[in-house]
Amino acid sequence: MSEIDPTDHALATIASILEHPEPTLVVRETEIIRETEIVVVGEQAAVEDHHTVDEHPVVDEQPLVPDHTDADGYSKVGPGPMVAIRLKWTVHRGDDGQFYVHETIGEQSAPVVSGPMTSEAAVHFVDTQEDEAHRRFELLRSEIAGRSSLADYERKGEA
Repeated sequence: MSEIDPTDHALATIASILEHPEPTLVVRETEIIRETEIVVVGEQAAVEDHHTVDEHPVVDEQPLVPDHTDADGYSKVGPGPMVAIRLKWTVHRGDDGQFYVHETIGEQSAPVVSGPMTSEAAVHFVDTQEDEAHRRFELLRSEIAGRSSLADYERKGEA
């Protein structure tokens, strides 16, 4: 009988958390027909309580990401299953009129400050950092999932 490495159990647990995140509830209301739509992200969408008054309802379209004419306050959050280890980048205007990016891990950490830079450079920096964090997270997640699959395979004696 082979001995099971405890690391495999930890990796399998992390992979299962990442593969089945908690569903997010999104509620939308339209002005004209007072329609309530409930969308559960990560599962099949469920729609409830439709009372159509007009065949073609008009919904106020809002962009997913608001336009920032001023970079001050522009913020993005990195991926991750726990808030305590999630990265966050926020642009702040300094007293000198230049922009600085504050990068934090979790909610209680001291920020690492990058700058000074222009508003466009600060927004670009935040977007680049967030894209890179998502790329690394997906790479790690696929590696963990691959290891847990291999551990299951070995546990069954198929290796």
